[in-house]
Parts: sequence; structure tokens; C-alpha cells
Amino acid sequence: MTYIVALTGGIASGKSTVADLFAAKNIAIIDADVIAREVVEPGQPALVAMKERFGQKILLADGTLDRKQLRSIIFSEAQHKTWLNALLHPLIQQKTQLQIAQCSAEWCLWVVPLLVENQLQHLAQRVVVVDSDEARQIERVCKRDNVSHQEALAIIRAQATREQRLAIADDIIDNNLSKSALDEKVSQLILAYNQLAADYKGRHL
Repeated sequence: MTYIVALTGGIASGKSTVADLFAAKNIAIIDADVIAREVVEPGQPALVAMKERFGQKILLADGTLDRKQLRSIIFSEAQHKTWLNALLHPLIQQKTQLQIAQCSAEWCLWVVPLLVENQLQHLAQRVVVVDSDEARQIERVCKRDNVSHQEALAIIRAQATREQRLAIADDIIDNNLSKSALDEKVSQLILAYNQLAADYKGRHL
């Protein structure tokens, strides 16, 4: 049985940067964001259902999902977001659990942005939170997604709070660190998780 470390954090907190550092050290990564993109690829049942509900306007010219358009729709009405979550989350979770079951490593890093929002922390043996202050998040979202300060703030406020994430954290990675300090922190955590995974395996033989 693979020991699962869940990595989470708010939007633009630096999860991908941290996950890449783990991946560079040959840690098995299962990324919910990657899976979420896969389940809405052209031809997938989820995208067909979304087109039926929201219309052709959610598609780009090449038939792929227009994420910016979809985001504006689901933020305009709560019922749209509820419907979309009910459609996508079971599909994402099903595929996630399949990948975890197929993982042969002693432990894996499960990158899951909405861990707190969907109350999935019980599915992991340990939770590590990438922490960033709100001002830095807003700056990154505006720059990365080309949205206004107000839009970025709305996205952040729609997620779990920083305090809610920190409350379930076993480990915290401060993403205000330098790249080298961040890399060193990841190395330290890998040593700790190697030991925890070995202990976990010993108890479940």
C-alpha cells in the first residue's frame, strides 16, 4: 500500500513549483490538475455534458475548453459551480484513485488544490501545505491569468482560507523562500517521508 502525501495550497501559491522540485528528485507525482484537464479533453463525456449545459461559447475554435469563459460563467452563478463540481469531482477522484492504486513507489505526492474545499484530507496519510500570503497570490494570478485585481481576489475568496489550509497541515512550505531554500526544504521533507512511508509499510505488512 502506497503512503500518500497530499500537497495543497491556494491558487498561485506555488504548488506547481514545489511539485516540480519533488518530481526532479524522482518522486512519483499524481496531479489532480493534470487529471482535471484530461477529463475535459475533446471527446470526453464531461466536455459533452458541459457543452450541452453552457453552449458552444465554452469552446475555443479548436474544440478545446475555453477555461477563461467557463470561469466567468461559474463565478456568475453559484448553481453553475455546484453543477460543474458534481460532474467533474467524481471523475477526477475516480481517475486519481486508479493512479494511486497503480503506483509502485513507497510513497507518492498527490497534488490536489481543492483538498480542503472537497474535504479529501482523510484520503492521505500526510498533508503538506504550500503557504503564500494573499497579496503575493493576487499579484501572481493577475500576471499569470491576465485578470484584474478584483477578479483575482474573487477567485481567492472562493477557495478555502489560508487559515483553513494551515489548520490541516502536517508540514508547511513557505513559498516566500528563495529557490535554493525551497529546494533544501523539499529535500528535508523527502527524507522525512521516506522514513514515514517505511514505517507505514512495516505496520501494514
